[in-house]
Amino acid sequence: MNEKSLPILEVRALRKSFGDFVAVDGVDLTVAPQELVFVIGPSGSGKSTLLRCLNRLEEPTGGSIVVDGVDLLSAKVNINLIRRQIGMVFQSFNLYPHMTARGNVMLALRKVLRMDKTRADAIAMHALERVGLAEKAAAYPAELSGGQQQRVAIARAIALEPKIMLFDEPTSSLDPELAASVLAVMRKLRDSGMTMIVVSHEMRFAREAADRILFMERGAIVEKGPPEWIFGPHAQPRTRAFVAQIIR
Repeated sequence: MNEKSLPILEVRALRKSFGDFVAVDGVDLTVAPQELVFVIGPSGSGKSTLLRCLNRLEEPTGGSIVVDGVDLLSAKVNINLIRRQIGMVFQSFNLYPHMTARGNVMLALRKVLRMDKTRADAIAMHALERVGLAEKAAAYPAELSGGQQQRVAIARAIALEPKIMLFDEPTSSLDPELAASVLAVMRKLRDSGMTMIVVSHEMRFAREAADRILFMERGAIVEKGPPEWIFGPHAQPRTRAFVAQIIR
């Protein structure tokens, strides 16, 4: 296996319990560099918890997570360093209302990377340009639409140059037109070679952009395959029923 084909993410037997409730139940997952993996499934199936375990926003109960050769669950790991390499975009935008779009993107560059203001500003502007918002750099969150706020959140994540981007229902609070602007940015990131794991009900985007789709239920991955399989007649009945319900 050459270096380029080595997985950037390897998850083995991952478990996460909350008391007696098992949210993630023995998940195995391997993601290659530049792959876009889509995770679908009913509410409560463990999708978001799985994502939050991948950068240790939730502490796994068991199993292993290796990112680019680094064991995330090792006692020796620098979790702040690792989190810089795993960008995450949430359903809520989590922007600071008293800061401009540029200020929100610059914050982590200044605080986490200790970057000087001139360089942080240049990187922030480039990140805003990548999400199509350079002209809104001086705008405050209240002056931006929901779709624009989510694109600022994406700019904030990619400014740190992560190796993997995690998206947790990034368009679920947006109307279809605003959601389309966010999906267009995600499509550009995918085309630029970003490795992405996306939890979403955007089935059209999954069909067009995903390399693989995972169907989760009750904390486990019950089926996986390329879009043509998951959306085709040979998928398991439960998967077909879920997809039919979402796209009707």
